[in-house]
Amino acid sequence: MKESTNINPILNAAIKREEEAYRFYKDVAERTNNKAVRETFQQLAEDELGHKDFLKSCLNDSSLLKKLPVPKDYKVAEATEAPLLSVGMKPADAMALAMKKEQESAELYLKLAKTAVDSKYQETFRGLANMELGHKTRIEALFVNIGYPEVF
Repeated sequence: MKESTNINPILNAAIKREEEAYRFYKDVAERTNNKAVRETFQQLAEDELGHKDFLKSCLNDSSLLKKLPVPKDYKVAEATEAPLLSVGMKPADAMALAMKKEQESAELYLKLAKTAVDSKYQETFRGLANMELGHKTRIEALFVNIGYPEVF
């Protein structure tokens, strides 16, 4: 009889990454002088708490990861240079930094999916990558609206 694959350590690591992202966004929100950046990063911090709760629910039902949609990836983050974190960041720079962080997370999970031998691990990492790509896509939309409003 084949043992089932325990993905809880992977989910627990992903939960820690969401906690780190929460602290990062919260810290930026608390330190910035720009009201728009503060409000945006406060919302991103709250979103990360929601993602953490979702991942906690996956500990009981990992099939939830399969239900995540595969978001369109417009590659805005890939075409944008990551600005340095500063207290006086402009909103567009803050969004650029946030989307780069989400891009890095998605790429990490995709690499792990490619190197995992067990299909359950591959599936889990792909689901986590899709979750991060969803974050990235959302932030990219904000970035485009802030950084390039004259296009629309």
